[in-house]
Amino acid sequence: MSILIGILGLVVVFGLAYLMSNDKKAIDYKAIGIMLVMQIALTLIMFKTTIGLKVIEAIGNGITTVINIGREGVDFVIGGWVPEGGSVFFVNVLLIIIFTSMLLSVLTYIRILPLLIKYVGGFLSKITGLSSVTTFHAVNNIFFGQSEGLLAIKSHIQKMSDNKLFVIALSSMGSVSASIMASYITMLPTKYVLGAMTLNALSALMIGIIMAPERKTVEKEVVDIKNATPAKSLFEAISIGALDGGKVALIVAAMLIAYVGLMAVIDAGFSAIIGISFTEVLGYVFAPFAWLMGVPSSEILIAGQAMGTKIATNEFVAMLQFVEYIPTLSEKTVGVISVFLISFANFSSIGIISGSLQAISGEKAAVVSKFGLKMLLAATMVSMLTATLVGLFI
Repeated sequence: MSILIGILGLVVVFGLAYLMSNDKKAIDYKAIGIMLVMQIALTLIMFKTTIGLKVIEAIGNGITTVINIGREGVDFVIGGWVPEGGSVFFVNVLLIIIFTSMLLSVLTYIRILPLLIKYVGGFLSKITGLSSVTTFHAVNNIFFGQSEGLLAIKSHIQKMSDNKLFVIALSSMGSVSASIMASYITMLPTKYVLGAMTLNALSALMIGIIMAPERKTVEKEVVDIKNATPAKSLFEAISIGALDGGKVALIVAAMLIAYVGLMAVIDAGFSAIIGISFTEVLGYVFAPFAWLMGVPSSEILIAGQAMGTKIATNEFVAMLQFVEYIPTLSEKTVGVISVFLISFANFSSIGIISGSLQAISGEKAAVVSKFGLKMLLAATMVSMLTATLVGLFI
């Protein structure tokens, strides 16, 4: 029964995307079919084969080892701040972003990541027939955040149609940054974090080209990776990565202070007025969607709370709430909701993407602002698509 419900969930997501399409005749069903088969194959390999599970486990163990090594720097600077056996979110979760951001910067400087992204994106473009810039951006977003991902294709943005810009912006919102992946892994199961980061790239492309189909172009697009980083030396790359990571850690900390506090105030207000908290209201609103994703009926309210909190605030706030329930939930619910939470699909991302584009093209930033709410709905559907698909294999 849960498999049938999951299939129904996929039909609903694709059906909604089709109904919202602004050019139904231009939808590239061949490209969608190819990517869906790729996604099913990847999900099957990652979660249902011995080799896939071992690879995911090995990657997860490797990341955990790197995180533990990186903590040496944190301990050196602020060792003793956290009492023995204690836990401080900023220290244990956020500060590691500085280390992982530095590693990404170094890998970018020595051209490992740019070449990997270019050729994987090029392969995806070749087999689907999609724009090479679009597929490059989708793969690039597996590693980099919304702002950095858009800057990597800034020379192409001014020439983009509104539909293509929608797909690009959706890929940004439907992804996460590898620099904060380590923070997610401290809260959620590693295999679901890694799976979501990979599969979301394909989900975003599928939903994007259904809702805003790309018209074929004869113009040859060339993706330039020569200026992938502003660093002129390895040590400058280390410095840039560390400083960027520090900014991200502080920004996330500030957002959490604001949003967690705001949610507490709103919850208290709702409890005083209507007898149930705002978080519980979100649970009831999103429970049907959790059910469609394959979450057992007995757990859809908790799942709905996490989903609603993520969209209303951000993924960190939702994870902090959801992690408390994980020991009491089924593996399917943990997997489905963990995957759903791994994206930037929330209201604040509309402003972040629009602001990033403002630095590149004010005209294109205005276009993105106009379809901001549609983009958020599409990004939520991206998360639902990936989570439902993963749920079929748990």
